[in-house]
Amino acid sequence: MPKIEIACFNLEATGIAQQHGADRVEFCADMSLGGTTPNLRETEIARRALHINLHVMIRPRGGNFVYTAHEFAQMRKAITLYNNLGVDGFVFGVLDAMGNIDKQRNSALVELAGEKPCTFHRAFDEVTDSVQALEDIIACGFNTVLTSGCASNVDLGQEELKRLVQQARGRIVVMPGGGLRSTNIGRVWQETGAEYFHSSAITDGSETAVATEVQALVKAVKL
Repeated sequence: MPKIEIACFNLEATGIAQQHGADRVEFCADMSLGGTTPNLRETEIARRALHINLHVMIRPRGGNFVYTAHEFAQMRKAITLYNNLGVDGFVFGVLDAMGNIDKQRNSALVELAGEKPCTFHRAFDEVTDSVQALEDIIACGFNTVLTSGCASNVDLGQEELKRLVQQARGRIVVMPGGGLRSTNIGRVWQETGAEYFHSSAITDGSETAVATEVQALVKAVKL
C-alpha cells in the first residue's frame, strides 16, 4: 500500500501530518528556499512528539547543490548532531559542478548516517543525466530518491517518473514530489507505479500543512 511523506516547515505541521495519517515527516526550515536544515531544538521537540518516522533535511543553505569544503563539513556535523537526537533518517544531495552526482561526498554522508535510511532530494531534478544519476545514488547507498521526474512538477515529469521506477527495479524507492496534491496523486500513482509520495499538503498559501489535504492525500492511496 502506498505511503505518504509530508514536508513540514514548522512544528505545527508535524503534528498535523501525524494526526491525519501521514506515514513520515520530512522536517526542514526555510520553505522559500526549498528547505534547509531545521533548528536543532525544534527537531528535538518534534522527535519527542512524533511516533511516526521523522526524517531531517541536511542542507546548509538554499541555492544550488554544489558545496564548499566548509559547507560539506557543516553537513557532516549536522548528521552527527541529529543522529544523536534519534531521528529516523536523513534527506540530502550533493552535486558536482558538472551536474553529476558527487559520489565521494554523498557516500561519505550515507556512511556517517550509519543504519539510518537516506533520501537523495530534488537536487536529482538538476542532474545532466538522470539514467546515470539514478545508478550513482543507488551505488552511494541511498534508500530513496525524491524527484518530480526532472521537471518543474510531477505532472510534467510523469513519464520520467514512470521510467525511473522501471529503471530502479526495486533497488531504490522513487518518491514523486513537487506539485503533488490530493487532486493528482491518484493519477500519478496509477501512471508511475510509485509507492511512496511526498507533499507539503499546503493548499492555503501558508507554510503549514492543511489537515484536510493530508487526509485527502492519505485517502487517495489507501482506499
